[in-house]
Amino acid sequence: MRPTRSLLIPLLGAALGAGTALPTAAQAQNFFEELFGIGRAARPPVPPRGVPGGAPAPQPAPMPGDPLPGDPNAPAAEAPRPAAPPKPVVLKVPSEDAIVGQELQLNGLAGKLKLERAGTATTARITLPGTKISQPTESCAVPLANGSPVALSSEGRPEGVPRFEAAGAECPLRFDVTEGGLLVTTLGPSPTCTFSAADCTTTPRGLWGPAAAGLIPRSAEFDTARGVADKAVRDNYKLMTQRARREDVRPIVTEQAAFSSDREQLCRTYAREGAHGFCHLRFTENRALALATRLGVNTAAQPAAAATPRPRRKPAVEGMNPDAPGAGIPVAE
Repeated sequence: MRPTRSLLIPLLGAALGAGTALPTAAQAQNFFEELFGIGRAARPPVPPRGVPGGAPAPQPAPMPGDPLPGDPNAPAAEAPRPAAPPKPVVLKVPSEDAIVGQELQLNGLAGKLKLERAGTATTARITLPGTKISQPTESCAVPLANGSPVALSSEGRPEGVPRFEAAGAECPLRFDVTEGGLLVTTLGPSPTCTFSAADCTTTPRGLWGPAAAGLIPRSAEFDTARGVADKAVRDNYKLMTQRARREDVRPIVTEQAAFSSDREQLCRTYAREGAHGFCHLRFTENRALALATRLGVNTAAQPAAAATPRPRRKPAVEGMNPDAPGAGIPVAE
C-alpha cells in the first residue's frame, strides 16, 4: 500500500525538523528510496568471495563416459612420477685399433712410438727422445729393446679408456689410449728415465700424437668437440659431488681444481697447440671418461669411437648443365 500525500508532508516535515538545514538532493533521494523500500534495505546482502556458505562455483557438465562423483569403481588419480635421477655423461671410448701402425711422436715433435699387433698380443716400438747427460744442451734418442718390439700387457679400462703397460722395459711405461694418440706416463716414482751407457736422460711423459701439420686443418672440429668434452667433465664432476658424502667432497673439489692446471702443464709443450687444441681436447675427453667410470659406468659396454666415412663424390657427367632443372636428380643405373 502506497503512503498518501497527506501522510508524506508530515513525515517530511518531521524528518527535516525545525531550524535544521535543508537536505541535499542526494540525501532527499536516499530518504525516499528507503521510505518506499527500493533502497539498500530492499537488496539482500551478497556474501563476499571465499566465505563459507556462499554460492558454489558452477561446475562443468560431465562428459559421456566420465565417472560419477562418489563412484567406488572410478580410477584413482595418478600420483606425479618423481624426476629421473641424473646420469653420467659418457663420451665415445677411443680404441687402440685406430692408432695401430701409426707413428706417433712425443708432443708431435720428437721420438717414435708405434703400436703393433701380432695375433692377440700388442707390442710397441719406442724410441725415447732426451738430452745428453754430459751436454744438456744437446739432444739424444734411446730405442728401447735396441729397436725390437716391446711387449705390452693389457690392463683393461681402469680410467674408462684402454690401458697398456710395458713393465719389463728399461724405462717402465704406461699407455692410456686417446683418440689418435697415447697418454704416456712412467711407472716408477721418477718422471724421467736415465740411460747412462747412452749418455742420455729422457722424460717420456706427455701426449704422443700426430705432427701439427696434420692437426691444424681440423682446428674447428677440435674446438667444437672441446666444448662437448668440457661440459661432460663439469656434469660428471657435479654428479660426483652430489653423490659423495660430506667428508668426501673436499678431495673431489681439490682434484677437479688441479685438472685444469695439469692439462695446461701437459699440453703447453705440444707443437702448435694454440693453433689446433688437439692435446687439450684429448686430455679433457679422457678426464670425462674417467669420471664416468668412477660414477659406475662400464665403458667396455660402450661403442668405440670410429672414423666417420666420408661420402663418395659422384663424378660430373660431361656436357650436363648443373644448373638445369632436374640436374641434381640421380639417374638410375
